[in-house]
Amino acid sequence: MSIASTTLHAAEHVTLRNGFEIDCARREAIDDGRVRLFLLPSAASSEKTDASYIDVASDAVAGVESFPDPVAQTATPPVEKPQSVLTPAEMHTILARAGTQHHIDEDLLASVVKAESGGRVMAISRTGARGLMQLMPGTATELGVADAFRPDQNIAGGTAYLDQLLVRYHDNAALALAAYNAGPGAVDKYHGVPPYRETRAYVARVIREFNRRKSQAAKSGTQIAGLSR
Repeated sequence: MSIASTTLHAAEHVTLRNGFEIDCARREAIDDGRVRLFLLPSAASSEKTDASYIDVASDAVAGVESFPDPVAQTATPPVEKPQSVLTPAEMHTILARAGTQHHIDEDLLASVVKAESGGRVMAISRTGARGLMQLMPGTATELGVADAFRPDQNIAGGTAYLDQLLVRYHDNAALALAAYNAGPGAVDKYHGVPPYRETRAYVARVIREFNRRKSQAAKSGTQIAGLSR
């Protein structure tokens, strides 16, 4: 696919030569050999797709992966469907295991799950992100997740990815969460939480839920842990 092409099916996953990855609604060639990547808006936002974009050099793009049209996302159900709803005890067990393995607070993971999928095991976004922690197929494969709809695999993969981001941003949870939502490229471009309404709302939502959980734990006499590891 030509990098100057502005035609796409529903969205595209752009990989830059510096290793950054960006999900965009469309691409458009502009002056001086650059490409404008129009970022995906929030699913709940009425903001136009053109409101947020990033300009990159055309030769900085290493690859582009198109997401299928929404109408083409209908798939044959697996022979054994994973459990569509987890009990609080089941969720706690999976989150605690993943959190212990990566030294990440369980409440932070629970807050991410709530923001990403609302706890819906079979959740699929309009761009194809899947499961409890909304893993893109390519990311899931890189993380060794064979079935993103299996709660244990999805949370293990999402936690491993969040761990990578926390290491990258020196345990700055706000930056790691922003990168989880908008991609590391956007965070590095703006040297902080990017000025995207969706991303800022996402970071605030996760931190607010985390604080709510800690406040509730404090009232019940449970020891409070910090947001950073």
